[in-house]
Amino acid sequence: MRDCNQCGKCCTHYGGGGGLSVSADEIALWQEHRPDIARYVRDGEIWISPVTGKQMDRCPWLRKRPGQAKYGCRIYTDRPEECRHYPVTVDQMVRIDCEMLQPGDLRSTRRAQNALDRLMADSRPPSGSNAPWRGRD
Repeated sequence: MRDCNQCGKCCTHYGGGGGLSVSADEIALWQEHRPDIARYVRDGEIWISPVTGKQMDRCPWLRKRPGQAKYGCRIYTDRPEECRHYPVTVDQMVRIDCEMLQPGDLRSTRRAQNALDRLMADSRPPSGSNAPWRGRD
């Protein structure tokens, strides 16, 4: 498995259209410390346009880097917890054609899942957790 190359596929696939969940605690922190992010929250849902009141098709904080095929997150340190934990499974990565996957990862998904778990260990809660992202697409 390769390191992330910031292709943006995870963010463009899951980052809009109501695909993410956020906790009440995260919303409260944004309201207190990041009102610029909180502007995009309505009724517990995120990435709602403050202008139209409708769900946005894409995360408003995702930006393509000029002249590159890379993306960056403008709220990286304050991004939703679900974003911090993604990807969770190799199956999720396959569905979005994640560029971290290599041909050998597809031949042995168990080995690839172990590699992914090691790679993401610092950004996920303990494996016995009932975190909201566990098992989601």
